[in-house]
Amino acid sequence: MANYTAADIKALREATGAGMMDVKKALDEADGDSLKATEILRVKGLKGVTKREGRTTSNGLVAAQAAGGVGTLVEVLCETDFVAKSPTFIELADKVLATAVATGAADANTLLASEVDGQSVQELLDSANATIGEKIEVKRVARLEGSTVVSYLHKTSPDLPAQIGVLVATEGGDDAVARDVAMHVAAFSPTVLTRDEIEASIVENERRVAEATAREEGKPEAAMPKIVEGRVNGFFKENVLLEQAFAKDPKKTVAKVLEEAGASATSFARFRVGS
Repeated sequence: MANYTAADIKALREATGAGMMDVKKALDEADGDSLKATEILRVKGLKGVTKREGRTTSNGLVAAQAAGGVGTLVEVLCETDFVAKSPTFIELADKVLATAVATGAADANTLLASEVDGQSVQELLDSANATIGEKIEVKRVARLEGSTVVSYLHKTSPDLPAQIGVLVATEGGDDAVARDVAMHVAAFSPTVLTRDEIEASIVENERRVAEATAREEGKPEAAMPKIVEGRVNGFFKENVLLEQAFAKDPKKTVAKVLEEAGASATSFARFRVGS
């Protein structure tokens, strides 16, 4: 019987993020040698990388950095929450983020082709995939620039890394108001900054639905234009950041809060893991 303890199993799981049975099998094969077991996990894992390509990655984390008027946000996904909270995966995500910051990558494909430690980020992920035994991917990347750019990360569960990440770029004002807006974005998930960014076809569809609903409800014909307009405006207030009621003071819109602080928002990005 191989010479290893429960503590050895725990240490190797934390170091590699691999599953319990995979770790035990590797330690058995390596006669308790952790370094050899790590190599075994990696070699066997590489054979399974292609097989894992079709698996679903619905867990993971978001990581962000903002400094000097530039913000970067990345979403790194895996299969299980066990891996998502492992030190190995978190360290990997930090390395991916650092590479995105250093290279100025603004999309996933550019980041995956970027070089880190003598290999591409994609090769780095494949190596981690092999050791951990799960599909790992960089899903999204965002990069914003502005006079002020702040980041905000939010944990939806205390035992997991951040699942929601936000960047907000502003002109004027200070970091405090920008951060308040970033926290608002995390909570209220707007889809666009201004209503002009919503496609006309989408607005028209909302208008048709609003009218059809009002007629189904038996609303008077004379009031129809006002009812439809009100419901379309409600759609804007739900989706447009600047028109949303501000989280900390619902009597004011986000635009009003920014105006009072001498600031204006120029762009934002919001990622939620797996969505």
